[in-house]
Amino acid sequence: MFSDPWSERDLTECLRTGVPFLVAEREGAVVGYVIAHHALDEAEILNLGVGPAQQRQGIGHALVHDMIVHLRALGVEKVFLEVRESNAIAQRLYQALGFAQVGRRRSYYRLPVEDAVVLRAAI
Repeated sequence: MFSDPWSERDLTECLRTGVPFLVAEREGAVVGYVIAHHALDEAEILNLGVGPAQQRQGIGHALVHDMIVHLRALGVEKVFLEVRESNAIAQRLYQALGFAQVGRRRSYYRLPVEDAVVLRAAI
């Protein structure tokens, strides 16, 4: 899924601390997930992953949409995220959900090194 994936420890720590974590399943198998973090009226989507065989089936869109609904219920008004500059498919997904570019982080990603586009959505 990712060229520089999160470790099992990172994912376990998210679960342990109780951050919003949604999972998509099909026939008992995990096919995608989204993780966020929030404080006061702002949130950040930390990670979105959908299995390669399940991509372009609306799973990512549904996960992000459902996370936005969940965050809104917690009082969040703005959601941020970073996406690889080269990931045009993900950028289109986020734009369809109301995200717009608000910045850039130079050399943010590793393996390979690449800029991140910072997106924000008012919810």
